[in-house]
Amino acid sequence: MFSNCIYAFSPDNKPESTGKPGDTLVFKTMDCFSNTIKTAADLVTSCDYSKMNPAAGPAYIEGAEVGDVLVVDILDIVVASQGVVTTLPGCGPLADTVETRTKVVPIVNGMAQFNDVEFPINPMIGVIGTAPAKEAVVCGHPGSHGGNMDCKLITKGARLFFPVRTAGALLAMGDIHAVMGDSELCGTGVEIPGEITVKVDLIKNTLLEWPVLETADKWYTIACSHDYPEAARFASLELQRLISKAYGWDLTDCYLYLSLQGDMEICQACKPCSVELILRMGVPKRSGLPLLKK
Repeated sequence: MFSNCIYAFSPDNKPESTGKPGDTLVFKTMDCFSNTIKTAADLVTSCDYSKMNPAAGPAYIEGAEVGDVLVVDILDIVVASQGVVTTLPGCGPLADTVETRTKVVPIVNGMAQFNDVEFPINPMIGVIGTAPAKEAVVCGHPGSHGGNMDCKLITKGARLFFPVRTAGALLAMGDIHAVMGDSELCGTGVEIPGEITVKVDLIKNTLLEWPVLETADKWYTIACSHDYPEAARFASLELQRLISKAYGWDLTDCYLYLSLQGDMEICQACKPCSVELILRMGVPKRSGLPLLKK
């Protein structure tokens, strides 16, 4: 079990342990506040911001070399019996209308209890990725290595593909949300500790510029930037490239197809708290024609 935590994805991180393709690994994670917010009296204004978004790991994956793709199957996400959701000063489009508040959210029989309503949880991983090639990226930020993508589709049953940019890949993950809406409007979901069980594999000598997510019915590229046009271009460009290679279409036909069948969806957009706008671009699966295959 991986329980050591890092606060930045870096090629200089010392691996906690190793795994090999085909292995099942378990990551025990703290919440995004390093488990320091437990009651309504605990506010984010008292948090140590250098200890935000810890990721458990990293795991050194034997045989992972620069230029490979790391495949991560999410087998299970088990969460604690209580999480919290908070406002963050200055964060999100409604920040000027609210006070700084922490709300404790009990989890009872798979349901989140919020005031006088309850709704099903859908545990997801906010932070997951591999080490970048050179400079460290703090866990609270996203990038082409993964990191804080805050994509609510990274749940049990999902499969992720990450570029390997340093030997061993150095896989790490954390920032579980028991439930979160697209855009994470106020800057937090139900932040909660838990355990993540994954299976790892490799695709050798395969180009990948941005993380890819495979769900039961769609393929997504996940990309980010400081503004929408560039983030949309990054996500679309990678999906265009993958479709062209997998389907044998030229780039123009891929572009036309993306306009007909592609969906641009927001993962996180709680600026100015978030440093990046995170988008996912998805297309339906085609039987027998995977965009990436193990």
